[in-house]
Amino acid sequence: MPDLLKRPFGTHGKVHAITPESAGWRYVGFDLWHLREGDTVSDSAGRNELMLVMVEGKARISGAGQDWGELGDRMNVFEKTPPHCLYLPDGSDWEATATTDCVIAVGKAPGKGGHEARRIGPDGITLTQRGDGSNTRHINNIAMENEDYCDSLLVTEVFTPAGNWSSYPSHRHDEDDFPRVTYLEETYYHRVNPADGFGIQRVYTDDLQLNETMAVHDGDVVCVPRGHHPCGAPHGFEMYYLNVMAGPLRKWRFVLAPPVEHLT
Repeated sequence: MPDLLKRPFGTHGKVHAITPESAGWRYVGFDLWHLREGDTVSDSAGRNELMLVMVEGKARISGAGQDWGELGDRMNVFEKTPPHCLYLPDGSDWEATATTDCVIAVGKAPGKGGHEARRIGPDGITLTQRGDGSNTRHINNIAMENEDYCDSLLVTEVFTPAGNWSSYPSHRHDEDDFPRVTYLEETYYHRVNPADGFGIQRVYTDDLQLNETMAVHDGDVVCVPRGHHPCGAPHGFEMYYLNVMAGPLRKWRFVLAPPVEHLT
């Protein structure tokens, strides 16, 4: 069985540390920090560009030689308000001091020195609906293709109401054949409300050589190296996930699974 489901390895400090080497791919890295008020942490980007996302809480952050002040005002991710984010190019150092208990996500991908450090959001990020009926979900686009903020990274937040499906109709982006489809590795950082609930994510290929269905709990990360990857939120539990994608081309093009093509 592929090791696609990553559970947090603690409740304080760095609780996820996904690298291309640990995931068995080439582009995407993902860290998650749980900090208590007063904690200070620091790290270096190296050859990667970074997207820091204040999932919850507040922190004073410096990076790329600048003091960015206090970032964050969403104290619970399910408030659904736009996040405060910080883009840092490759070669940057950064430091964060928590001014409240906070959760900071760090998406990583190869940098090319093509973009300057910048704050992203909350201004300019608008919660928008995608889909309808039981396929309704709500999106906070942080740095998707239309936002020319990054060299490699594509980053977005998705809120799925209880009883609904998301990342659906099932689709894949696992071939480097632009403009038909692009190769993008992807991580899903999941949150569930209430936190003692669960959601479902399936990762599968058309030929079912990869065919995994996982119960995801609050704080889990699912790695999607290839194949389709729909999510379901059971009745009574709403789901959030933060997507980080990257590949050889910063374009999001996908192919639908044949059985669900008629649903679009």
